[in-house]
Parts: sequence; structure tokens; C-alpha cells
Amino acid sequence: MKFGVFGGTFDPPHIGHLIVAESARETLDLDHVRFVPAWIPPHKQRPDITSARHRLRMLELAVSGNPNLTIDDREIQRQGVSYTVDTLESMLQHSPSDELYLLLGGDNLIEFNQWKDPERIAKLVILVVMTRPGFSVDQEELIKMEGVMVCEVPDIEIASREIRERIRDGKSVRYMLTDPVREYIDEHQLYRAL
Repeated sequence: MKFGVFGGTFDPPHIGHLIVAESARETLDLDHVRFVPAWIPPHKQRPDITSARHRLRMLELAVSGNPNLTIDDREIQRQGVSYTVDTLESMLQHSPSDELYLLLGGDNLIEFNQWKDPERIAKLVILVVMTRPGFSVDQEELIKMEGVMVCEVPDIEIASREIRERIRDGKSVRYMLTDPVREYIDEHQLYRAL
């Protein structure tokens, strides 16, 4: 089986996440893409991160209805700082014959050498850099690394940070989130100003 592995905080998961995951799945002919929400992301440790329980539930709502997009909650179950290398080793320990494609944004590739054990990660998976139309020349040089694939995905200019700010400011986030996720955020009063 060929699986895409798409990790992140997903605070909240938005339509951009879904669009690029589905686009990469289709382009790379993957059996499905696994969203892997982090317990504590090593590069985004903010004090106001939404609880794992809420982020996991929002992801479940976001991918519902698409059997090609699934959720793997092993980082939440494990707790602690979520290191990609540990997650990938755990996945392959349970299913050693699976072929894993680690889906990265161009910004993640720039920071990749600062991750825990990047050489080991590169041996465990096929690194896939999801580029956007108009990807910069400097970044194109970075992706000429051996063992890195490039997958062009639609350019969706939505960020979870922007959504949180819009909700805090009382602005609409309609069409940035799936309706079930938006309703969940409203029901639980997430991202509201304190």
C-alpha cells in the first residue's frame, strides 16, 4: 500500500489542508493520505494551542465522507513532543511493507535539516515537496536533493493562524473551513477572545 503522511498541528484543519492532500493523493496515485495531528509540534510550540481532543475531532469532521483521507492519532496517543521520525518508525513497525510518502510544504523542506534525525526520515520514506504554482527559484534548488519528489498542488492561501485571528476578531470564516468544522468551533467557542 502507498500512503501519504501529512503531519501538522491542524489548529484548525481547513479546506486548504484537504485540497492539497487530495491533490497529492491523486497525483502520486496513493491509496490514501493519513493526517497525523501532533500532540506538541516541535517547531510550533505555542502556549495557546487548542487541546488535542478538539483538534482530533475537527480533523475527523473535516475528512468525513472521503475514504481516501484518514486520521492516524498515534502522536496524540503517545503524547509528548511529536517527532516525525518516531511516528514513521512506528508506522513501519506495524506495517513494514507499506510505502510511505511524507508530504511536506516547501517551507518545511527549508527547515527539514533541523528536524530530529532527518537522514533517518529520508531513508524511511519518499519525501514529497508539495509546491505551488510560481514556486521560487531558490526553493527549486533545494528540491534537487536526491530522493525528493516534487508534487505541484493548488495554491490555496489559507492559514490556520489567519482563521484563529478572524474568529477572535468576530469575522467570517465561511468557505475556509468545512461546515461541520465551523459548526464545531462555534459550538465549543474555540478561538474566541478571552
